[in-house]
Amino acid sequence: MATAAETSASEPEAESKAGPKADGEEDEVKAARTRRKVLSRAVAAATYKTMGPAWDQQEEGVSESDGDEYAMASSAESSPGEYEWEYDEEEEKNQLEIERLEEQLSINVYDYNCHVDLIRLLRLEGELTKVRMARQKMSEIFPLTEELWLEWLHDEISMAQDGLDREHVYDLFEKAVKDYICPNIWLEYGQYSVGGIGQKGGLEKVRSVFERALSSVGLHMTKGLALWEAYREFESAIVEAARLQAEAPRLAEYQAYIDFEMKIGDPARIQLIFERALVENCLVPDLWIRYSQYLDRQLKVKDLVLSVHNRAIRNCPWTVALWSRYLLAMERHGVDHQVISVTFEKALNAGFIQATDYVEIWQAYLDYLRRRVDFKQDSSKELEELRAAFTRALEYLKQEVEERFNESGDPSCVIMQNWARIEARLCNNMQKARELWDSIMTRGNAKYANMWLEYYNLERAHGDTQHCRKALHRAVQCTSDYPEHVCEVLLTMERTEGSLEDWDIAVQKTETRLARVNEQRMKAAEKEAALVQQEEEKAEQRKRARAEKKALKKKKKIRGPEKRGADEDDEKEWGDDEEEQPSKRRRVENSIPAAGETQNVEVAAGPAGKCAAVDVEPPSKQKEKAASLKRDMPKVLHDSSKDSITVFVSNLPYSMQEPDTKLRPLFEACGEVVQIRPIFSNRGDFRGYCYVEFKEEKSALQALEMDRKSVEGRPMFVSPCVDKSKNPDFKVFRYSTSLEKHKLFISGLPFSCTKEELEEICKAHGTVKDLRLVTNRAGKPKGLAYVEYENESQASQAVMKMDGMTIKENIIKVAISNPPQRKVPEKPETRKAPGGPMLLPQTYGARGKGRTQLSLLPRALQRPSAAAPQAENGPAAAPAVAAPAATEAPKMSNADFAKLFLRK
Repeated sequence: MATAAETSASEPEAESKAGPKADGEEDEVKAARTRRKVLSRAVAAATYKTMGPAWDQQEEGVSESDGDEYAMASSAESSPGEYEWEYDEEEEKNQLEIERLEEQLSINVYDYNCHVDLIRLLRLEGELTKVRMARQKMSEIFPLTEELWLEWLHDEISMAQDGLDREHVYDLFEKAVKDYICPNIWLEYGQYSVGGIGQKGGLEKVRSVFERALSSVGLHMTKGLALWEAYREFESAIVEAARLQAEAPRLAEYQAYIDFEMKIGDPARIQLIFERALVENCLVPDLWIRYSQYLDRQLKVKDLVLSVHNRAIRNCPWTVALWSRYLLAMERHGVDHQVISVTFEKALNAGFIQATDYVEIWQAYLDYLRRRVDFKQDSSKELEELRAAFTRALEYLKQEVEERFNESGDPSCVIMQNWARIEARLCNNMQKARELWDSIMTRGNAKYANMWLEYYNLERAHGDTQHCRKALHRAVQCTSDYPEHVCEVLLTMERTEGSLEDWDIAVQKTETRLARVNEQRMKAAEKEAALVQQEEEKAEQRKRARAEKKALKKKKKIRGPEKRGADEDDEKEWGDDEEEQPSKRRRVENSIPAAGETQNVEVAAGPAGKCAAVDVEPPSKQKEKAASLKRDMPKVLHDSSKDSITVFVSNLPYSMQEPDTKLRPLFEACGEVVQIRPIFSNRGDFRGYCYVEFKEEKSALQALEMDRKSVEGRPMFVSPCVDKSKNPDFKVFRYSTSLEKHKLFISGLPFSCTKEELEEICKAHGTVKDLRLVTNRAGKPKGLAYVEYENESQASQAVMKMDGMTIKENIIKVAISNPPQRKVPEKPETRKAPGGPMLLPQTYGARGKGRTQLSLLPRALQRPSAAAPQAENGPAAAPAVAAPAATEAPKMSNADFAKLFLRK
């Protein structure tokens, strides 16, 4: 819409600059200006009314992803000092990726995804000339999708300035409409042409575009109406600009008027108001359906009813419901069979827009033919005609419909099922019914339990026990969606009718099948959980890397350019921890105990349990002050004897200032707080966790209930304070990791789905005892949830009803909760050599000690180990020499090596 408005607005300015030379010319210019404004306003209103607010976004040429990128770019411009390095790095990565994609395309020009990625990156970098060339090359090789064309067109429209550029955009539109049937492109084409109505031949150009658009996609079921509405509003605006009066069809008013007359019940008045409404809304199928339904149920006058049905299909031939109602009306009023057959053939040629429409019209005609058959006779002409019609229907759907729509429209074989029921129930021909069901199962339906149960019910009602048993045995082996239900039906049948041998066979088959199914489900669940864990780890790594880079850059800015002088040379000693390389310092700082561990952590703390703030001074004085501060700070040791009255608090924001002051009021609600010990790094940065010591044990137990309480936008984790070195079996994870038949696992949820919304959906299938949305450490949803029902039957019913359900355009997956066992990584125990530092046990690969694991420490410094390391299955073979290689003890600092040499 912005395109037409801007173009229309720019043209009057150009005309005003030229200036009219006479009063008559001035009046004509004003009239033309007014007419263009009215046209643009009318078409904009029509398009908005038809497409809704989503069209505005499309017009602006900004997708959701583009909007995010724009917001990120704006944020970067507003605060370049803080995020400049991130975007510089991102731009460099984009350039490298562009070069890689261009090189790959030079090797294989038919790599479709490569083309798409290259266009996206070039557009993100603002390379207008290159992105135009990339799009041109791709369009020469591949037909572009509607989204790619619209993106290209929006970019070109935004850059178009004069008449030559407009002609170039017109040419681009002509190419775009040739690739696929694209209603949105045609609508955009028509809208853009309205902006050029002031040029020579502009009005004819607009009408030509709309006429071609209607010929191409005017019968599109869901989007064709937008073109009709836009064209109609355009022509109405033309008439309005010429000072002519014309009223648009008022369907809503007519509907209200019809409702009013229906309450009164006067047939003549009701018929008249329907006819008046249809004059102005003849292409509205719902209005025809309502009118014909009233005549069928109330007036029931043959000539009037059939006349209205005939007019309905002539005005809206693409609506299958009108044809089906016409066939029923003709049968209801006793029309000749030959006429009904001819009408049905016309319906097949009406050009329905969905494959399911053809299934519906065939079903209506087959129902009519069945009602003509006298099944008391063994054979009749009508029965043979019915069977021939069934055969023709299956061939028609397979050949004609499937060739046109790439689907038959009848995946569940509804027509074939109805045929099998007729043969079994009305013709007593179970052999034919079994043949039909065999054909149904071979068309991809053998994996569905409901199809097998339908077949079993038919055999149960009209067959014999032997075939019922055979069908259920096949179902147990083939069903993949809900094999439990099939197994239950088989066991129930054998329990009431089968022999002991039949029962044993059924039990064996069902147990084997269910065991295999459970194994497959566990593997699938483990695979899905592994993928989720990998994504979380990658996200955490990226987040940690960004935080480290940001902190490093900020520190460099504070310190300023360092002056290298004689004073600094004196400070560079082996034992100075502050002179470690940044990479080594980060490695030492990151080696903190995991959540819940209390391995005698030494923390440098001030009077309030935190590092004191240091004013920014020259680099040399700053280093001296930092070193002296570290020496003067007392060392705080964790007292394991107070674990019962202490809780471990983690996942706190690293940016939290004065954790003691902020957390104390929060925990004092549980009882008297003796001490809060926040943990800081060597540089004085808060590490995001702390220990809270209470006066009484009941206060600590009450504090555990505050787990996952939001603190500064993050869920705070509160767990018992347990020394894992003394209690290796202690688990903080509170949820079961085994099969829970009364609990469901839901995946694929939209991130915007709330707990209340999901609970409302789940309540429809049983009593929900508990519902938990899974979130990450930042408290943001991961699209996963666990729902606990009152019993197993409710959970099983919910799985059948909810699996594959669409919630906010997301298709969810629902299964019985069976999470994989949590794999706790084995942590190597440290060991201390006599007179030496703490060493890690040697770990070799599957092939033993490789070349990269050779000891790099001089033999003079190697010392024998105190004890042999233990393997999982017994004591491992003791190596000849314990080699504490540098690669095996990466946490040793320069000071440690210095002390090692001095000891020697």
